[in-house]
Amino acid sequence: MKKFLRIASLIFLGFILLLFVFYLVKNESLPEGTPSAEADELAMKMMESLNYEAWESTPEVSWTFKGIHSYKWNRMEHIVTVKWDDHEVILNPEDKSGIVQNGENYSSQEIEQLINTSWDYFNNDSFWLCAPFKAFDPGTERSIVTLKDGRQGLKVTYTSGGSTPGDSYVWILDENNRPTSVKMWVSILPLGGMEFTWENYKTLESGAMIAQDHLLYGNVNIDITNIQ
Repeated sequence: MKKFLRIASLIFLGFILLLFVFYLVKNESLPEGTPSAEADELAMKMMESLNYEAWESTPEVSWTFKGIHSYKWNRMEHIVTVKWDDHEVILNPEDKSGIVQNGENYSSQEIEQLINTSWDYFNNDSFWLCAPFKAFDPGTERSIVTLKDGRQGLKVTYTSGGSTPGDSYVWILDENNRPTSVKMWVSILPLGGMEFTWENYKTLESGAMIAQDHLLYGNVNIDITNIQ
């Protein structure tokens, strides 16, 4: 028994050491940058590469996030139908108000919690849908930075708004200024500089382009499906 416990302890300590080494290797400091007109111009080029004008005129879009949250977003009336598990909320994301379907089955506290949850889901999941179009959202700052590996990127920092103000994203662009990946410094991720691809673009009927796949380390996919 003692031998088993000794082996188990060594395995556990080895696992902790492995995690610590992984953290040291993968964790990156946020690159410094100064907001500038050049960065604003690059951000506009990024948005234009995905047809921002068409996105602005897209009246409605629906999608499924990782197969677990489904959305129908009426962008003209600023109303989102959010579905997950057996819940459905008609959400107004501008003032975080909403209506819970079959609300008579819930207490007032449960209704408030469901509305708050739907807003958190929408705020996160819509980022994966249309983040490049949010580079000029209120409370954002843009700068051009150099990453640890020498690549240049467009850093967008959200100084206010959303669920987690203070988060920063560095967009990696191709020769046409189209995003190919994004590195994140956000409060909900354990490592700074985690990089997700921005690929497998789909063109909506309006002409706007949406990336459907976002791969981390080549195999973990934050996928967007059923885009209409």
